[in-house]
Amino acid sequence: MQNRFIYILFILASVISYGQVNLSLEADKNDYSGKEPVNLTIILELNGSDLVQQTGLQLPDLSKFNIIGSGSVTNTFIDPATNTLITQKISRIALEPKKKGKIKIGSVLVTINNKIYKTEPFDVLIKDVEKKPIASNTLNDVYLNMEIEDRDVYQDQPTIAVLRVYSKNMDNLRKVKNIRLPEQDNINVHPVSFVKSEIDPSGYGNMPSQVLAVFMVFPNEAGYVEVPSVSASVSSFANKNKIVSNKVKLNVRKLPEGSPEGFKNAVGNFNVSVYNASKEKVEIKKPLNVVIKVSGEGNLSDMELPKIAASPDYDVFAPKITSTVSPGTTGIKGEISANYVVIPKKAGAISIKTEQFAFFNPASKEYVDLGQETLALNAFSHEQILESRSTVEKVNEYTNSFLETVDTPVLKTTSLKVKEKSRFHWNILLTNIFILLGLFIAYLLFKTWQKKRTLVKESVEPKSLGSVAETEKEIREKLTTDVNDYFSYLENLKDNRDYQKFFETLDELDLDMRKQYFQTSSEDFTAYLESHKSASIADEYKSLLQRIQLIKYSPVQSSESMDELLKAVVNFYSQISK
Repeated sequence: MQNRFIYILFILASVISYGQVNLSLEADKNDYSGKEPVNLTIILELNGSDLVQQTGLQLPDLSKFNIIGSGSVTNTFIDPATNTLITQKISRIALEPKKKGKIKIGSVLVTINNKIYKTEPFDVLIKDVEKKPIASNTLNDVYLNMEIEDRDVYQDQPTIAVLRVYSKNMDNLRKVKNIRLPEQDNINVHPVSFVKSEIDPSGYGNMPSQVLAVFMVFPNEAGYVEVPSVSASVSSFANKNKIVSNKVKLNVRKLPEGSPEGFKNAVGNFNVSVYNASKEKVEIKKPLNVVIKVSGEGNLSDMELPKIAASPDYDVFAPKITSTVSPGTTGIKGEISANYVVIPKKAGAISIKTEQFAFFNPASKEYVDLGQETLALNAFSHEQILESRSTVEKVNEYTNSFLETVDTPVLKTTSLKVKEKSRFHWNILLTNIFILLGLFIAYLLFKTWQKKRTLVKESVEPKSLGSVAETEKEIREKLTTDVNDYFSYLENLKDNRDYQKFFETLDELDLDMRKQYFQTSSEDFTAYLESHKSASIADEYKSLLQRIQLIKYSPVQSSESMDELLKAVVNFYSQISK
């Protein structure tokens, strides 16, 4: 008897649930402050396969709000307990209130099976905006942290600083912009990278974090040096707020005593070379280019370069500095060249020397004295240069001097002129007109003959129209979509994080593929794939559509999920486009 009673209850439950419609409208909360967005969630649930939605969701009067965002997703599944088809449609709307006070939000209407369903209206309270709470709410939710692991360094030795942002809401991490690195007289700061890292969901205290920037700090004085805060701006919904990071103290050790005579402020590991960049022979009282090149890794961009030592044998002028540097593991690496203009004063052997140069190597904790670099040159007088020239060089120089100094006579030239004729020949004009008319008539006769020949050929050999299948195949070939262009465009959109355009392009790709197979809706296309391809292809298409909708309306789209989605799209549409 008890089993029969339970069986009857199950039957009544299935009858009650069959054909049931649930419609609800809810706000995320009842009270809002200032211009805080009002988020509405509309849920329409249809339990039963015989329910037909005849109208879309009719929203209430929202004239007291500005609609700043909206989205919707549809889920369909079968309840295994009652074997009932359940269709769930979820829509979200973000509103910006135009005024303060209590605002009524009306009912949402929908017509299903000739019956109108509606939600109950409710009120939301918009409070007056307060300046302090808005700034504190935004700032308290986003934190900047400057991390310097090695805080015990030598003077002019670099240390790596990492700027990281923390927030309970991952969406706030994308709003941090306009990063300003610290500036102070006792430190030199050089950026390494401003490329944002992937979001780490398990940061400090399970708070999501992201690396915003990496930079090098070179303290140029000994003692306790405080690195100032790094500032950035957060573009919130209402306005922009400035946030600052923490300050970090460095213990800067003084360089050891006993530095060489040529040491100034070079810290790292360097090499010095000097060479003559001029290809001509060295001649007195004529300039030549002498280059001093310093290469290595350390405080390369901030150190004082060695100069050419003064000498009575030559004059030297201020150099032109060129650099090719990049961030390294222990400082700035690359090379810096100083291009000097040197003018020899005497003939014979000349030694161009650099100033003494030394540097401190933090790895070995000792000074390295490179001393002076010497460039040996042999300068010639003008007479010696002339005597050393070959006969051909002397002839060329004499010719050039002669053309530059001697006035050569101007050759008289005459131009060919066509004499004008006094009479106009009408015979020639008429002859040309008759020739043109003859060519035009021949062209018309040729076109007429060609047209008649085409008509006769078509009448003798009528073109076969072919079967319906052949015609459909021909049309399908003309409508074939080049999916590779879509794949390349989707890859670029994914790399640029333009996810909205990415999903719009996915919809265009799916529509083009359905048009190629003469299917108007995704349901018809699924049935077509199941009957003409295979059931596994149809199931893969349905699961791909659900996956696209799930990622599209997810609050956060990670790069990993977008990569996997693009791979699935390329794999599926490559199969059905063959």
